[in-house]
Amino acid sequence: MSRAPWYARLRPQPVARVLLSDYALNGAACALGMLLVAALVHAAWGEAAAATATVGVIATLAPDLVAPRRGKLAYMAVAPLLGIPLFFAVQLLRGQPLALGALLVAATFLAFLGMAWGKRGAPVAIGVMLTTIFSLSTPAPAHATDALVRALQCGLGAALYVAWSVLANTVLNARFRTQLVAQVLLALAALMRAHASRLDPNTTPDHDHHSPRDATGGVAELLARQAALADLLQSARDVVLESPRTPHRQRLAGMLMVVLDMRDHLVAGELDLPGVRQHAHSAARLADVAGVYRVMARDVTAMADALLWHRRPSAAIDHTAQLTTLGLGAPSSPNTSDAPDTPNTSGTSGATDPANLAEHLLRGVASRVSHQNRAMQRLTALARGQAQPDLAVVRNSWRLFVSPTDWSLQPFLSLWHWQQPALRHALRAALAVGTGYAITLWLPWGSHDYWVLLTIVVVLRGSLAQTLERRNQRVAGTLMGSLLATGLLALHPGTLALTLTSAVAQGVAHAFALRRYVITAVAASVLGLVQAHLLHAGSSPAFALLERVGDTVLGAGIAWVFAYVLPSWERDQLAGLVHRALKALRQHARLSLNLAALHDLDTQAELAWRLARREAYDALSALVQATQRALVEPRAVRPPLMLLEQMQGHSYQLMGQLSAIKSMMLLRRDQLQADVIAEPLTQASACITTVLAIHPPAVATPGSTNGDSNNNSASHSATHSDSDSNDGPLGTVPEVLPDPFHQDVSPWVLRRLHLATALAHEVHTDAHRILDELAQIHSIAADVDPESDGRH
Repeated sequence: MSRAPWYARLRPQPVARVLLSDYALNGAACALGMLLVAALVHAAWGEAAAATATVGVIATLAPDLVAPRRGKLAYMAVAPLLGIPLFFAVQLLRGQPLALGALLVAATFLAFLGMAWGKRGAPVAIGVMLTTIFSLSTPAPAHATDALVRALQCGLGAALYVAWSVLANTVLNARFRTQLVAQVLLALAALMRAHASRLDPNTTPDHDHHSPRDATGGVAELLARQAALADLLQSARDVVLESPRTPHRQRLAGMLMVVLDMRDHLVAGELDLPGVRQHAHSAARLADVAGVYRVMARDVTAMADALLWHRRPSAAIDHTAQLTTLGLGAPSSPNTSDAPDTPNTSGTSGATDPANLAEHLLRGVASRVSHQNRAMQRLTALARGQAQPDLAVVRNSWRLFVSPTDWSLQPFLSLWHWQQPALRHALRAALAVGTGYAITLWLPWGSHDYWVLLTIVVVLRGSLAQTLERRNQRVAGTLMGSLLATGLLALHPGTLALTLTSAVAQGVAHAFALRRYVITAVAASVLGLVQAHLLHAGSSPAFALLERVGDTVLGAGIAWVFAYVLPSWERDQLAGLVHRALKALRQHARLSLNLAALHDLDTQAELAWRLARREAYDALSALVQATQRALVEPRAVRPPLMLLEQMQGHSYQLMGQLSAIKSMMLLRRDQLQADVIAEPLTQASACITTVLAIHPPAVATPGSTNGDSNNNSASHSATHSDSDSNDGPLGTVPEVLPDPFHQDVSPWVLRRLHLATALAHEVHTDAHRILDELAQIHSIAADVDPESDGRH
């Protein structure tokens, strides 16, 4: 069978989504701002002043990301306020190599301390460093007055761009909100497809035919998709939930709230899969359920595309009839042998046919598809303007869920400890920049020595994994970009064409800096060579290419070497991440199992639960990302990866059980017997919060697997313990379960409580085994050189 030609295999939709994304629009706004600043300064003071002002723009726009309107000016002003004095100081010391080197080392150390503020501080730190390093890109000043004039020109460019960025962010705010919701929807669709692959592992969607099936049965992909969605959700919350005062903003905020609930349904959808798969007759019906999820994913993707194209979304398919046809969507007549009218609470288990139990578990899986189907209809109605969101929740959420915009001193005060990653990274970066500067003094070429320093700054990251990724992408992108720029300069274009090229290259580089860095590296190389040509007229394009590539390889090599100096291995941070995850799960369990939710709906209690849920997802996502980064570290310093993956799987299963219980309490309260589940809820909450305490007492773990490497072992273990032990904290789990669509779902709540308690014990066991192994590693770290096995 012949393959289709390459042009027939092109996929225009993903390309269009990139071009219509928030980060592409942000990059275009940056490019336009840079062009306007250059044109304005050029018209007023000439070409040289415009080139220097452009340097100020380049050094200022690093923090110019899609952000809330509130606090944008204060945030954008930090980098130029700190960077312009350094620009001037570098100008003054251009003829004093030793003093200049000392200044560069000190400035690097101080700037990189900004990494202590995390995602908020990192762009500012990079902006300050770019201002300092790009001061080396200008010709050496003839005297102090010349240096001052250049600093003023650079500051003027920075100030004009700050004003532009605030204006552009305000004007584009409505479009950014829509684009961010679309990005979240695309991530949700990817998570749905991953879940569908878990339900039906024998069928792979056409668009994923190139993705190999991982050895964990799809669990690794599921966790990665969850982490990616959690990361996107926080960025979207900050913008979408800010001041939702207009109907359009309220609908988008309402859509975001629905997505959060749909994520919960997906997590809960992982429940009971091991029990269902034990029976061969369930495979075909699981495939049908997976097909429903894939259709939903297509509907969510179509909705995202409609938002990006500013079209009204089509109505999503209602799967109620299909689920009914499959025998999964409508209540069936209860059979007295397996679905009694009243729950079994006598303390003795009835004999249940495993096939009937599997059938009910399968119907439980399908019931969550029904919840998801209703959520899809709600999401579509909001997107089409046919429904209104819960305004009380939306208006209260923006004050609670939007990240603070002020600068707290706490990160700086807690920084001064030898094991703090930000402090070690600042020292590492300062040593790397000092070494790179010393090497450039001995190079046979020196007109563009700042390229070496720039490469060090952008390649050297806080972890080895990120540094290696940046190193490879920077070198490859520089080679491609330098070839493009050399070809362009060989045509001897005019100043206007070069200015336009610089603006476009800057926009592309900025847009993809956090998405696809290799594209940023290509654009940055074009920008660097064109900017150098503008500042140093008459330079040879051919030699500039060789110099650029050579400096980039040298800088990337220095950054790679210094990634092993004062390293912050992931194992050093994992104990804190494990403690954070335990604390977040404990709080989430306490609020999810709150008995008050059965009696009345309290907005504040609901928001507190949503905050706890967000922290739990964020904590687990941080653990997943740290584990992924640890995969490329030297074997001698790797943490217990299998245990970490096992804890992540058990933690997400626990989140699923809690979500299922919370859903039944919220959506099916009229089908619950409060007097039957009240005491078990209280006991389960107390047990789980005790087990997940940071230093919990020894608690009996009925049915615990004690470290089974299978991520699904918790479900097997919990089910086994339900049938074999009558001494658990909640009594005996009902073995005779009614149909999940039965009038009384109290037995299902009791079963979920048992499974959640068993999973809490599993998480407890995993966490303490991880902490024990990390403690053992640290106890021998002083006697064993961690770099002795540097292969990765």
